Amino acid sequence: MFDLSTLTRRSIGVALVGCAFLAPAAMGAGDTEDVAMGIRLAELLRAGRSVLSNYQTLINDPALGDKHLDSERFASEAIAVYSKNTGQDPFSGELTNRDRRLLEAQIGAMREVVDEQQDDINRAGIGFKGFVPAVFARLLNEKFAAKVGNEALVRVTAPEQLVRNRKSLPDAWEASIIVSVFSDPKRAKGEAYTDVTEVEGRPAFRMLLPEYYTESCLSCHGEPKGEIDITGYPKEGGKAGDLGGAISIVLFK
Repeated sequence: MFDLSTLTRRSIGVALVGCAFLAPAAMGAGDTEDVAMGIRLAELLRAGRSVLSNYQTLINDPALGDKHLDSERFASEAIAVYSKNTGQDPFSGELTNRDRRLLEAQIGAMREVVDEQQDDINRAGIGFKGFVPAVFARLLNEKFAAKVGNEALVRVTAPEQLVRNRKSLPDAWEASIIVSVFSDPKRAKGEAYTDVTEVEGRPAFRMLLPEYYTESCLSCHGEPKGEIDITGYPKEGGKAGDLGGAISIVLFK
């Protein structure tokens, strides 16, 4: 195990919409590449969730059969959202072979998830299908891990009291950052946290990017607290701007 006192710990200010980051002058080239790649993976995940969120009304329309929302259309729109949010194509710039491989795996996993949901998406006579952004993200990240889990992992977690699926419970490292770092009122909102530590016995770059409730989240996660939402879970009583989760990135060394 690494001696934690010798590990590199840096807080990187991230403009999550513009996909820019402010890095301390002491950060080495390798660290810069890992931070940039972590942001790309997080933003591509967010783009896919955004596309799915925008199509919830269509997906849950019981009067329609074929929604014409196939995997190619979905992936193309996710890439377009990514490009709009970040100002660049996910494959732009000088990418290492690893980085290109990870992005291709994430987009491939995205297509596979949507392909496998086609029967439910296109099922007429049924309203709510349960194919919500949180489910999409979990399935996407599981497929990504199956493809390139020896090189990288992506998951969405949250403060333990907000976790609905036990698969999304934070690990010890994630929980410590959520509790001790993201809760610090002096910390700039939206600032990601990075670390170099061990994961599964291997040295790894870790990045945790906080996520906050928006108004669109509150139909399921807002008030009144305890009321059952459309997915069958009690609402958390959250408000817009509250910490609602975090995207966790692991890049193995």
